[in-house]
Amino acid sequence: QFKLIESGGGLVQPGGSLTLSCTSSVGSINSNTIAWFRQTHGKEREVVALISSIAIATWYEDSVKGRFTISRDTAQNAVYLQMNGLKPEDTAVYYCNGNPPHPDWWGQGTQVTVSS
Repeated sequence: QFKLIESGGGLVQPGGSLTLSCTSSVGSINSNTIAWFRQTHGKEREVVALISSIAIATWYEDSVKGRFTISRDTAQNAVYLQMNGLKPEDTAVYYCNGNPPHPDWWGQGTQVTVSS
């Protein structure tokens, strides 16, 4: 079954960096617009960044502009989220999916915790 697989999360101090990776369990995500979402307890998932299928267009939520960079590598069938200057409010479970998201594609997500 097609699922998205996220990795790269962890515990980092404020100001630190992490790079998240997204790939698929089977098949390819190279022809899809892919978005990174994040969710904290009691809140709905929000889109923080997305990249078009041929990487011409990207979009960022205002709170991450200038700190996060989304990219893709078609040879690796992967989409990445480089996160710099991390803040405690970036703490969340991060997911990738299409845009709009496909209900059957959600993976387990990867936890990002920003704390000193």
